[in-house]
Amino acid sequence: MRLSQGQLNLLERCPRLFQHTYLEQISSPGNPEQQERQTWGSHFHLLMQQRELGLPIASLVQEDTQLQCWMNAFASAAPEILTPDTNSQFRESEHCRTLQVQDYLLTVIYDLLIADDLAQILDWKTYPKPQNRRWVEQNWQTLLYPYVLAETSDYLPEQISMTYWFVQSEQPQSLKFTYNNTQHQKTGQKLHKLLNQLTYWLERYEQGEPFPQVAAANKLCDSCQFATRCDRDNNSDLFQDSAAASTDILNIATIQEVAI
Repeated sequence: MRLSQGQLNLLERCPRLFQHTYLEQISSPGNPEQQERQTWGSHFHLLMQQRELGLPIASLVQEDTQLQCWMNAFASAAPEILTPDTNSQFRESEHCRTLQVQDYLLTVIYDLLIADDLAQILDWKTYPKPQNRRWVEQNWQTLLYPYVLAETSDYLPEQISMTYWFVQSEQPQSLKFTYNNTQHQKTGQKLHKLLNQLTYWLERYEQGEPFPQVAAANKLCDSCQFATRCDRDNNSDLFQDSAAASTDILNIATIQEVAI
């Protein structure tokens, strides 16, 4: 099974939602506003990729003034990224790496990887910079991307960093996370724990038992598209009574075989 950082985030957030989305491949019509943001994000990533490859980008920015504004602002905020030192750097846009852990193939795609004495992972975000740095730090993208690079290259964890660039403003902002061996070991332990849980849940799922749900009182259910399917909408007779049962189900996540 191939897994990305997005799937790991969803699995950790709500195993039952992971089941519906990735195992059963159930989807619902997207929010038009969200779809528009995703389209803008895809266009910006394509723009940065074509620029890195030395391909013409004039037609792309002429068709979308928003892209033009983002590109101009980013060029002013981080000129060193857009003016590479080709003599001493390895640079690759949309750089893909895979790593097998247990029975899973972890896949990462770096928006831009710059490597010489140090390795820099750069990622473009087309939404405002989050206020909570800790939330970004704990996100599986921040955890997995440096981990995979350290495991699949000669770079030591201390030589690796990851920087998010939030380009949706007149003054793009960045969040940089340095890496070290302690973080690398903790990420490895956390990853193995989550994958052990996934293996257990998959075995139970094949026997007809669904993946565990979050606690009934969790606000995540309020805005989830599968709330009715999971008997978690406010109109469900089972909504209030499922809290205790869901707690028992979630105890699966604490079995000793996956202790850190």
